[in-house]
Amino acid sequence: MCIKFNWGQQTMKFKVCDKYLAVLLTLFLLLNLAACGKKSENTEEKEKAKINVVALKGPTALGSVKLWEDSENGDTEAIYNISVVGDPSEAVAKIANKDADVAMVPTNMASVLYNKTSKNVNIAAINTLGVLYLVTNDKSISSIRDLAGKTVFVSGQGATPDFVLRYILKKNGLTPGKDVTLEYKSEHSELAAQVISENVSIAVLPEPFVSQVLTKNSKIMVLLDLTNEWNKITDDSVLTMGSIVVRKDFLKNKKEDFDKFLKSYQKSVEYVNENTEKAAELADKFGIMQKEIAIKALPKCNVVFISGNEMQQKTENFLKILYDFEPKSIGGKIPDEDFYYKE
Repeated sequence: MCIKFNWGQQTMKFKVCDKYLAVLLTLFLLLNLAACGKKSENTEEKEKAKINVVALKGPTALGSVKLWEDSENGDTEAIYNISVVGDPSEAVAKIANKDADVAMVPTNMASVLYNKTSKNVNIAAINTLGVLYLVTNDKSISSIRDLAGKTVFVSGQGATPDFVLRYILKKNGLTPGKDVTLEYKSEHSELAAQVISENVSIAVLPEPFVSQVLTKNSKIMVLLDLTNEWNKITDDSVLTMGSIVVRKDFLKNKKEDFDKFLKSYQKSVEYVNENTEKAAELADKFGIMQKEIAIKALPKCNVVFISGNEMQQKTENFLKILYDFEPKSIGGKIPDEDFYYKE
């Protein structure tokens, strides 16, 4: 018997006995199945969704470090290209220009983005609560009211720490610019360095810069936790400092992939809060903060994952306070209902 096999563009001709026919056919089928399986695996790998994520350096990015490591190791259902930036405006620009699909930014900046991009973003989760502290080497200060006649330095005029401080001062009967002088530095790192060198006596800083300052100068102390001060003057609001936002046009074809991202991110947050030392190593590895500082700062960074109705309620209350105090702090307008992401 003469058998012909077509293999690619070649025809292979064999003369075989009937008793070997079954063996040859079986071998041929196995080879084809192996080739098809390999092709299927390669296709699956090529079809893995890619999500470009931008994260603001500091507590806002901390919850993502395990997710980042898993993505590098190929242990996630999508490929997450995560980049870290040092300034909120850089993250805003990446979303506005569609260079990023997802961003981890201050909550008020999420609202700014919503207004700036013609409502093309959703806020999907709160990922950081209050991280602001008043630090000083002035032992005469023991309360907010003791700041009368003092100069307080803040990083980022018009940023969340600035608005939070001014709101707390006002609610305690102090007028910013009149009773308390406010001075500004452009970046947290610059202000932290000035506090360490004692060129600045009183400052509002977020973690991990507070831990950095305390580590390098034992004369500096944490005077007040501004989260506690905020809670004293508000009944139904918490400091929702950081959030996750996503472009709506990205969601049109990638909603399922984004939902998987959120689930993976939530697991990453749980890991970070349960494994301080390992999370600190990852924070160092990915350029978010140095390991020794992260170990001290992480327990005070209030890394969370809050989504759904709870996220909406907390965010709405926080944004309303900021809007009533200074509309431009949230982009000039309180976001509509469609600002909030629903799975």
